Amino acid sequence: MKKISILGSTGSIGTQALEVIKQHPDQFKVIALSAHRNIRLLIEQIKEFHPDTVCISDTALSEDIKNNLGKMCNDVLYGREGLLELAGRDNVDILLNGLVGSAGMEPTINAVTSGIDVALSNKESLVLAGGVITQLQKKNNVNIFPVDSEHSAIWQCLKGEKPEQVKRLILTGSGGPFRNRPTDTFSSVTVEEALRHPNWNMGSKITIDSATMMNKGLEVIEASWLFEIQVKNIDIVIHPQSIIHSMVEFSDGSVKAQLGYPDMKIPIQYSLTYPDHAAVSWEQFDLAAIGQLTFEQPNFQKFPCIKLAYHAMEAGGSYPVVLNVANDMAVDAFLRNSISFTEIPQLIEKAMEAHSSVGEPDVDEIKELMSWTYHFMNSKLKG
Repeated sequence: MKKISILGSTGSIGTQALEVIKQHPDQFKVIALSAHRNIRLLIEQIKEFHPDTVCISDTALSEDIKNNLGKMCNDVLYGREGLLELAGRDNVDILLNGLVGSAGMEPTINAVTSGIDVALSNKESLVLAGGVITQLQKKNNVNIFPVDSEHSAIWQCLKGEKPEQVKRLILTGSGGPFRNRPTDTFSSVTVEEALRHPNWNMGSKITIDSATMMNKGLEVIEASWLFEIQVKNIDIVIHPQSIIHSMVEFSDGSVKAQLGYPDMKIPIQYSLTYPDHAAVSWEQFDLAAIGQLTFEQPNFQKFPCIKLAYHAMEAGGSYPVVLNVANDMAVDAFLRNSISFTEIPQLIEKAMEAHSSVGEPDVDEIKELMSWTYHFMNSKLKG
């Protein structure tokens, strides 16, 4: 039985992971759960899965924690320090990092440092600290199991293949809710419109990233680190049906693809059950019912966030750090109706241009760059 710790258990990835675990009660034991502030849902999860440890990272809720969680679980952790401590505990087989944004980087580093295999949904970990994490991964002989559907697809396509025979990776993307919307109307995009993804059910931050297509750009950077391939050998293709989750082209011109319905439970389960494809009760795949699969080239002019991500990885060093943090803050500002949709890439580009480049930042330098970007973005957002 695998012992599992889930960071972000009340979020989109965390709740779906627990659905997967419910399908296989004889295979998994939930050791720890963390949430930011959704105590009500966390309490329901505690009652059902009986974890040994829970963590609430929002310290403003300490009174609620004492009054509620303290009666249900002996080991209760608080705040950012509690989250980082939980991430570094080595009493589990796999830590699922379902946190959103830059906040997920340090927990990934702590888990890998402690020798814990990580099922990684938090792509920002590798965008911010890919060099640091991959070095620690090799040093501590740790597995990183990708949870994103695109990276899970590539992972499966590469199984049994020789790395030197891989020509390129092809990441598919739906194109988001604005694939066919005229660019000259983007300045009037509302939060509600941007949150209406045509295929996937995701949290608000990643849904906005899909609308700007920054999500695809971040996936390119993550794929480069995960599969040790140069960014110039990673392409994006728009696939509106979201049935082919990604592809790998080999040196002989052959292409392997992984297909399935757009359901995050599938890659989540594979990351937890690897190398097995465990049987499930959800809807089975029917290609004839789907009818057709179509593909388009991505429009870098319409979606400049993709271009910014490619530039960041090509420039290397500190550029992906600034890109990532600036994007986090710009998306948050858009969700609060503080900036327009078109200002998201504009602010990110300004931050990238304004920062002082660092070649190969270590953890401390990454934190300094994150702090600089927070201050820079705050000055722009207030202005």
